[in-house]
Parts: sequence; C-alpha cells; structure tokens
Amino acid sequence: MKTLTIIDTFGFFFRSYFALPPLKNHEGFPTGLLTGFAKLIMQLHRDYPKDYLVFALDSGGENFRKSIDPNYKANRPEIPNDLKLQLEVAIKWVEDMGFKNISIEGYEADDIIASINKQANKLNIQVRIISHDKDLYQLIDGDTFLFNPSKKEEIREEECIAKYGISPKQFIDYQSIVGDSSDNVPGVKGIGTKGAAALLNQFQDLDSIYNNLESIESKRTRELLSQSKEDAYRSKKLVTLRDDLLESFDLSECEMPEESPLLNIVDSLKQYDLNSILKKLNKNPINKKKIIQRQKNQGDIPKHFNYQSHLIDTDEKLQKIMQNLTEQTIIAFDTETTSLDIKESKIVGFSFSIDGINAYYVPIGHNYLGVGDQVSLQCAKAFVHKVFECRYVIGHNLKYDLEILQTNFDFTPKGFSNIKDSMLLAWLLHSDSLCNLDFLMKKYFNHEMIHYKDIVHKNENFSQILIQNAVQYASEDAAACYQLYFKIYHCLEETILEVANNIEFPFIQCLISMETSGIKLDLDFFQTLKNESKERLYQISEEIFKITNKRFNLNSPQQLAIILFEDLNLQAGKKTKSGYSTSEVVLNSLYNAHPIIPKILEYRELFKLYSTYIEPLIQHAKLDKEHRIYTSFMQTGTSTGRLSSKNPNLQNIPVKTAQGRRIRQGFIAKEHHLLLSLDYSQIELRLLAHFSEDKAMLEAFLKDADIHLETAKKIFGEEQAYHKRSIAKSINFGLIYGMGPKKLSETLNISFSDAKTYIQNYFESFPTVKDFLKNQENFILEKGYSKTLLGRVRKFDFKDAQEYQKAAFLREGINAIFQGSAADIIKMSMNALTQAKLEAKLLLQVHDELIFECPENLVDSQGAMIKEIMENITTLKVPLKCSVNSGKNWGELK
Repeated sequence: MKTLTIIDTFGFFFRSYFALPPLKNHEGFPTGLLTGFAKLIMQLHRDYPKDYLVFALDSGGENFRKSIDPNYKANRPEIPNDLKLQLEVAIKWVEDMGFKNISIEGYEADDIIASINKQANKLNIQVRIISHDKDLYQLIDGDTFLFNPSKKEEIREEECIAKYGISPKQFIDYQSIVGDSSDNVPGVKGIGTKGAAALLNQFQDLDSIYNNLESIESKRTRELLSQSKEDAYRSKKLVTLRDDLLESFDLSECEMPEESPLLNIVDSLKQYDLNSILKKLNKNPINKKKIIQRQKNQGDIPKHFNYQSHLIDTDEKLQKIMQNLTEQTIIAFDTETTSLDIKESKIVGFSFSIDGINAYYVPIGHNYLGVGDQVSLQCAKAFVHKVFECRYVIGHNLKYDLEILQTNFDFTPKGFSNIKDSMLLAWLLHSDSLCNLDFLMKKYFNHEMIHYKDIVHKNENFSQILIQNAVQYASEDAAACYQLYFKIYHCLEETILEVANNIEFPFIQCLISMETSGIKLDLDFFQTLKNESKERLYQISEEIFKITNKRFNLNSPQQLAIILFEDLNLQAGKKTKSGYSTSEVVLNSLYNAHPIIPKILEYRELFKLYSTYIEPLIQHAKLDKEHRIYTSFMQTGTSTGRLSSKNPNLQNIPVKTAQGRRIRQGFIAKEHHLLLSLDYSQIELRLLAHFSEDKAMLEAFLKDADIHLETAKKIFGEEQAYHKRSIAKSINFGLIYGMGPKKLSETLNISFSDAKTYIQNYFESFPTVKDFLKNQENFILEKGYSKTLLGRVRKFDFKDAQEYQKAAFLREGINAIFQGSAADIIKMSMNALTQAKLEAKLLLQVHDELIFECPENLVDSQGAMIKEIMENITTLKVPLKCSVNSGKNWGELK
C-alpha cells in the first residue's frame, strides 16, 4: 500500500529550529532549521521514492477556535527572529521543489492534516504524519500513524497506549481533562495525566465520566470534575480537529519526483553554505567543482614563523587601511590592556594582521611623559566596527578582547558567525595540552615569543611602556594568532571543525553575556555567615585543644600529624618525605578511632568554606555597587568539554553539606526577579542508554521510570529493590566514571567481594552495557582517543605507558564519552537559548544545570520555553528531561 507523507510545516520547522544547533552561513544568516529541512527531504526521497508528499500550513487569518475561547493561544511567545528568517526561505523551498503546500483561512495546520488524512484514507492510502504535536495522536488508526524521522520511529496505537495509557480514540477526551497550558486549553484543573488516563480506562470517554460522577471513589476527583465541567467540554471543542475542510484530494499533485527535489534549490543550498547536503547529492548535474568546499582561503602557511611589524599612529594611516577591509577580508585581532580584570581594564591599543605576515599596532591609550602620536578613540572605534564586518575575525582567547571592546567602547558585534579562535582550535585538537599562545607557537613553529615580563616591568602596566617597544610585541601576537589558526585548522578533521564552527565559536557570545551579567550576592547574609563561621571555628579549635591539652596550628598537616600519630598514638598510614599523611581519606579511615577526628574534619570543612568562599565572595561583592559577583568562565579549562570558572570559582561550591548549601542561599535574584533553574535529569545515564542501546535501560527511560530503582530490581530483585536503590545509584554513576570493585567498596563501605558481586550482577542484568563499555575500551586502545556525541575527541598517548597509566587512560576515556557528550548537549542548549532572546537572563552554568534571573511574572512561561528548548535540542534514543525550579536564592532551587 502506498503512503502519503503529510508534514506539519510550521510544527516541524519550529521543532527543528530549537532541536538543531544555531548554525549560520558565512554572512551570519541562520541555517540550523534549513539544514534539518534539507536532511528530511533527502531522507524521504531516499527511503520512500514512490510515495506521496504534501505540506500542511497554518493560515494567517483569525483562528476559528478564538470564537470558542478568546484566550486560546493568547500567551504564545513572539517567534524568534532567526526562526522567522528561516521560515520564509523554507516555505519558498517547498514551492521551488515543486511540492504542494495547503493552508485554509481560519484553520490550523492540524485541521488541514486531519482533513487530508480523511480524504487519503478514502483513497485506500496510508498516511504518515511528520509532527511532534500531540494533538495529532487523535488521528492514529490502522491506516494513519505519526512518524519521527530522526529515529525512523512509527507511532501507532501501541506507542500511544504505552506513552499516555489510553488509546488514540480516547485522546480528545484525554486532552479535554489534562488541558494544555501552552495553548490556554483549561482542562480540569487538579487532574493530571495519570488521573486522566485512569478515569478513561474506567469509564472510556468524557460523557461517561460525567454521567457516572457518583461512581468515582475519590471525593477530591469528583469535586474537581464537577467544578470544571464547563472547562472540560470547552476544552474538548478546542482540541477536536476539523476533518471536513476538503471535498476531494488529488494525489497526483503530491507524487515524489524521480530525481532529488533538492536539485531544484542547489543555488540556494550554496547561498546558505549547506555544504554537507550538497556533497551528498550524488546525481547533482551541477559541476562538483563549483560546490563550496571547506571555506579555508588561508593560502600556504610557512613552516617557520616570520612577520613584519608596522606602527599605525595617526587617524589617516588607519583610515587608509580601513578602506581596504571588505566582507571577504580575514583578519587577526588582539587588544593590549592595563590588566586582565575585565571590569577594571582599560584598552591601550590593538594589533591586527590581514595576511599573517604584515602586522600592525595601533596605540590609543599609552600614558607617559613625552608619548608620541596616537590614534583617536573615534577613529579606533570606527575601525573596530569595520573589523567585525569582515569575513573572519581570528583571535586567541577572543572572548577577552570582545569583553574589553564591550566595556571600553560599548561595542558588541552584530553577529558572532565570523568569530574564530586559535585557542579553541588548539584545545579541540589536544584537550589535555596547554593552550596559551607562547606554548603553541613554540610547539608548532619552534618560535619563542616575546615575553610580557620582558617589556612590562614590575609595578607597571602596558600603558606605561614606550610605543616603539609595544609595536613589535603586539604585532607579533596578531601575526602569530593568524598563522597558528590555519596551522591547526589543517590538522583538524571535518567533524571537529563542525564542533568548532557550530558549537564552540558561537558559545563565546553566550559566555560573554554570562560573565558581564554577574549574579547578585546578599552581603548582609554573607556577613552573618562569616561571623557565625568565625565563632564556630573558634569553638571547634578550643574543643580540639582541650582534648589534646596543647595548642597548635590546626592548618599545619605536620603539626597535626604529630598530635595524631605521636601524642595520641593513632594508626598512621605510610610515611612520606613530608611526614605522615593527614589527608581526608586517612582521617575518614580513623573516624571512629578517636573523638578528635570528627572535630578535625568539621574544622577543615568549615575553614575551607570560610577561606575559599565566604571571605573571598564578600570581597568580590564589595567591589560592585549592586553587590554582583562576576566570574570568568574558562572554555578550555577541562579536557572533557565542561566549563570551569575562576575569580571566583562558582562551580565548585559544595552542595552535599549543610554549610555548603547555606552559602548558596546567599546568591539572590535582583528586585522583582527570581532565580530560575533548569537541570538536565540523569543526562549521563540517558547517554549510557543511548550509546549502549540496552533494552532494559531504554525501556526504563522511555517509561519515565526511576532508573535507579529499576536497576536495583534487576540486580537485587523486587523485594530488596527499595532498600538497595542507593547502591544501584552508586553503580549506575560509578560505571560512567570507570569505578571498579575497589572504589565501589570504599564508596559504599562494603567488602571488596560484595562490591565485585554487585558489579557482576549489574553486567549480567545489563549485558549490552558491558559490551558497549568493553567495545569503547578496545576502541580507545586501538585509536588512542574517545569520542563524544558530536565527535569531540579526547586523546591519549599509550606509547610507553605503564599498565596503571593505561588503566587510568581507559577510565578517563570512558568518562570523557559521557561528560563530553553532556557538555556537547548543554552547550548546544545554551547557544540556542542565547539566540532565542529570552526575558530570563542566563547567569550561571554548573555542570548540567543552568541558572537564570527572571522577572517574577514570567517565571512559569520562561521556564516552559527554556525547558522545551533544552529537552529538544538533540534527539537521543531516550528523551531528555529537565527539572524546573525557582526561588529567591540559589539554595531554594533544589
């Protein structure tokens, strides 16, 4: 039987926009949606060449459902501009490819789909609906099914029952009870998805439910249904799709062409730089030499580094060069400043290079007796604007330079699609290696860079050095950055370049926004916390000194070792050159040996919080009139791809201890705002299920079951499962981090043999997981690297490695797959959220959690929008899930 594919045009495009990375072409035009659309057309033509295809589109007129309820879809957010731009192109593509696109004034695409479906079924044609809109579940029957093209998954009656607990025939009544907050469909307030399914399973339909209210056992449910009867039946009218809008349907207008429809839009594919699509068009009649290949245009990079420095010290000289900058220019750019502190730093000058050989320095803020000519700020600003209109702007840690331009010139680029960074390329190539310019130039060119300390003396800053001395130093940076970028570019595979261009380079914009926003600190709260901590530290110290009958420096490991292992004769560990260890591991092993140990551990924890967080955070907050803390996020700070932060570090504030959680209470939202948190739920375990394709794991996540409890059932049986859930949780996460029986026994405080048995039972219960992990270890040993979801690599040098080093490399390699893939996903989300231009402002990213500052009245709507983006940013074999929390302070978020 032939099949008609109906594409929910706007629904598919909307989903693609938020699910795909925010790609852009060389002109900065967004292309993520267009890429997804082109891939879909290619897939449908390949898989269903003899079938039919039609597009259903919302009309621009007044929706007839408004007459039923004026509030229907009244709160829908404004469509992002990047989505609007791509929609215009995509809809034109539908016409240019020759496909039929149906819309009817006053009706939604879902009504069009229902009407086409009815006509197609009359013609004895199956219908495949491509949409993620749950409203369309009501159309599922023997001849009609929904289809997820990314998973190639058909959604029929069985899948509907598995997901919602009711049949498609009951779906209208199900929605009438559940409602839909995003569309302002009221439903029955207080009855959720499980309650609705239970009612329909008992009474079959909405009419029967209301005809048998007295038969419902729960008094609360009876009252809720009675109070919302009008809403329920109004909701039913809103969610019921019209299927009578077409009198007939001509299938001949929907036939799939013999040749790929994409051949009709090749020029447009080239215009939007969809090179990966163009390369797959095997029967492309256009000369393949004309298809855009990698956009390199870098010329031959010399093996040895050479450059010529030039001074531009007048407006006329700079304006002359400015005239030669075009939209095709590739330029390296670097700033010189008075300090590394973004908030305090003043720009002194900048350097640039257009060919990698000739490099220019432009002084604008040198300040010493007898200083010579310098370029005016007005001319410098005009030049900077022109620079960022060039084809590519290359920097080394360009985030810093962009922040300097923002704080000094109030300048932000119109778009970030032309931003390139040699530091990020070096990190993507070797994530465990140093990424500073001096190191990389020595590594790749055997060139020793001029050192900052050699030209800027102690107690000086760059503004105080002679311009003639600054020229060579600054020019060298620009030329080095240019040559280094293309040197490393040649070393990278296509997949890594895609990660650079689609994820890491655009991510700079997100980080700048976060760093310049900061997060507010409750200074009074922290001052109280400081006083309490000082008092408690004093009390603990006195208690310890009373036990030992001796005063000593509690922060001195050597003095503490003497007290513990000589005065108190506690069992010491191995002695090193510096004496006996008093590490946390050693102290925990002695926890019950003497009452002094718990007090020392408490002292250490509190002293660390006081010295590392409480006191420094107070000092940081005092520097800002609004008491906001500004951290610096390091994009290359980890080998797995996760972010790290410094000055201050806001990612390692403890959350497992009561004192650590109290510190989080001191981070607050500004007036009339709340902090909003979205946290990916068990993302690394979901990735394990995705990669391993273990049936039991997939089933647990697809059913939204408690994965740790399901694991406990598999290992220990139903009866012990609840009591053993914590053990199952430790094993689930431990395997991702390469945990063996020794580490598990230490973590759970159980015997080695028990730990070994637990892991063996786990692998017997999830054999596919064991096979996957073993295969990955073999891959890492053979290839010398592991790969993330997007193809980011973590490299390992097994040559001459000892056995313990190989074992460590394998643990790190497995860990990198999951942590790195989680980093890929959250960066994709953050990029998409940056482009979405939300009212909520992203402030922090802590592992799998994003923290926003949001106007109080928009928390629910913004949270729902962010959740939608994050959960649909990519497609795994299991759903991504986010928890949403809000509160006045960080401590209230979980």
